[in-house]
Amino acid sequence: MRKIKSFLIIICLLSIYAASFYGCGKKERSDSPNNETELPEIVIGSDNYPPYNYVDTDGNATGIDVELATEAFKRMGYKARFIYIDWEDKKNLLADRTIDCAWGSFSMDGREDEYRWAGPYMVSRQVVAVNKESDIYSLADLEGKTIAVQTTTRPEKIFLNRTDEHIPADALAAHETAICQYMKDYNIEFRILDEPLETVGLGVAFDKNDDRGIERQLTEVLNQMRNDGTEKKIISRYISDADKYLEVDSYGK
Repeated sequence: MRKIKSFLIIICLLSIYAASFYGCGKKERSDSPNNETELPEIVIGSDNYPPYNYVDTDGNATGIDVELATEAFKRMGYKARFIYIDWEDKKNLLADRTIDCAWGSFSMDGREDEYRWAGPYMVSRQVVAVNKESDIYSLADLEGKTIAVQTTTRPEKIFLNRTDEHIPADALAAHETAICQYMKDYNIEFRILDEPLETVGLGVAFDKNDDRGIERQLTEVLNQMRNDGTEKKIISRYISDADKYLEVDSYGK
């Protein structure tokens, strides 16, 4: 009996060794959708931007975009891997293929010709938030006030390159969902102005010279996920009233 047990242990060890050895080679697309370890990897660059992308208490990437990317690429036969990047350097990282795509509440508007895009998969309002006790109630009231925006974002571009006279030079602006998440996380209450800066489409950016066609396939899969209710299910885990962020069909019309 001991000899039989020893023989079985040896067989198991040899099987593990063989699996490890062959796993070191180039990964091919698996015929089994459940065998994710054998799927080719897609590297996604993002930064910390709750509720779209952030690290949970266990040190794992999570958020709306993380879940959407994981599911979408799984349906396409890929395994999604998120890495933290300097968001300002995303274009260079895409060009040298350090990352396959940039995905993180990324506004397509005004950047249509800078990248190959998948999407839009969601819409988002760029809004202005002020202290609850502030006497600022409209964009016009912001004249002469201090601005806070993240660099390379749509709000920065709007305020540095004004074309609309109703938008003053100073403001505090970001995605509405990000501001709401910040208030929730830090138990702080801001007042969001009723008048948005703009409504934008969120997309996934690939390098302009990336001719693999992944962005076209990803757009199709994201549309499927919106139609079969997967997107709404994922978004609802993080924010309420998910439907208003899925009005993609009417976006831009």
